[in-house]
Amino acid sequence: MQRRQLLRHFIAGAACACPACGTFFKSAAATASEAAHPHWAYEGHGGPAEWSKLAPEYAACGMGKEQSPIDLAKGIPAMMSDPAVSWQAGALEVVNNGHTIQVNCPKGSTLSLDGHSYELLQYHFHHPSEHTIAGISFEMEVHFVHRHAEGGLAVLGVMIKAGEPNPAMETIWRTMPALGGETAKSETALHPGAMLPKDSTTYRYAGSLTTPPCSEVVSWVVYRQPITASPEQIARFAKLFPNNARPMQHLNRRKLLLDVL
Repeated sequence: MQRRQLLRHFIAGAACACPACGTFFKSAAATASEAAHPHWAYEGHGGPAEWSKLAPEYAACGMGKEQSPIDLAKGIPAMMSDPAVSWQAGALEVVNNGHTIQVNCPKGSTLSLDGHSYELLQYHFHHPSEHTIAGISFEMEVHFVHRHAEGGLAVLGVMIKAGEPNPAMETIWRTMPALGGETAKSETALHPGAMLPKDSTTYRYAGSLTTPPCSEVVSWVVYRQPITASPEQIARFAKLFPNNARPMQHLNRRKLLLDVL
């Protein structure tokens, strides 16, 4: 498949897109036809080592050369404009899709990146972090998944370390369903920007979804500074998802850039 065909396949629901996070965005049609798609998991049968063998459209998981996540180390200093978010607060729609806790976002929140505009679709969480920074893993990672109108995804990644309680996460945790396939709503308004770090320094690289079909359609922006969550908040998520992080992938011939503005 070509990149745009893979993206359409992803949006139609073959897999969430964490994209990989977009990894975790599903349409209603995808939910209705889930039985038709190969089962994948993070451990055991159907785990990451088997993803590329589960279906032809998942081949990139094993053969791709621009896969995610990666270790963010020795970034090339570059002068780049900061990602400009224009997000809005909205009532919560929280989904337990069996792979993560995902917050679906109403229309109207956008990201401007390298002269392109992307719409925020959803954000979701991983335990432990999928990316590492100079070999250091964090307790969790949140991915903000955006889509360009003409195809392509941009994902903002933020590391989460143990520390002070996180009020925004607490709001989500109070709403999140415990069972896979369930959705819960709350009129409590939450602004996604509450989970961005103060330091805007970021790593940039071209990558993929971190779940099947592992499509290489993602512009990754990962913040160097982590945010915090309390050990208790982390434990509540880990109880539902002990491990929902894809193993590290090779950088290969890609350039890893470090914003120095």
